[in-house]
Amino acid sequence: MSSIFTKIINGEIPSYKIAEDENCYAFLDISPLAEGHTLVVPKKETDYIFDIDDELLGKLFVFAKKVAKAIKQVEECEKVGMAVIGLDVRHAHIHLVPLQKVSDMDFSMPKMSFTPEQMEETARKIAAKVEL
Repeated sequence: MSSIFTKIINGEIPSYKIAEDENCYAFLDISPLAEGHTLVVPKKETDYIFDIDDELLGKLFVFAKKVAKAIKQVEECEKVGMAVIGLDVRHAHIHLVPLQKVSDMDFSMPKMSFTPEQMEETARKIAAKVEL
């Protein structure tokens, strides 16, 4: 059975897409820690990030770097933090979270909620800054 992320990549479930290439897909997290919180996933479904072959893992992190740079240009933040947890969805993914302080990366904190219009606007602004 395909993960929810594979269904998003395949267009079976809608997403607020930021960027994609032949190997990777980035979209806004629908339960974000901050405005601009983005998920970066490999298109090849793999449960554990350290099981991804080296070539694809390198491409995934370079892709994430480009997306993080775009987030930093759009969102007011000190830095863009990165986390790989992988317990909720069994499809490797990188969280990119705009940060002002360390506690902004606390995944036990209540999640934020934005309207579909706000999500679309955030995705559009970040997507416009991604240089693939």
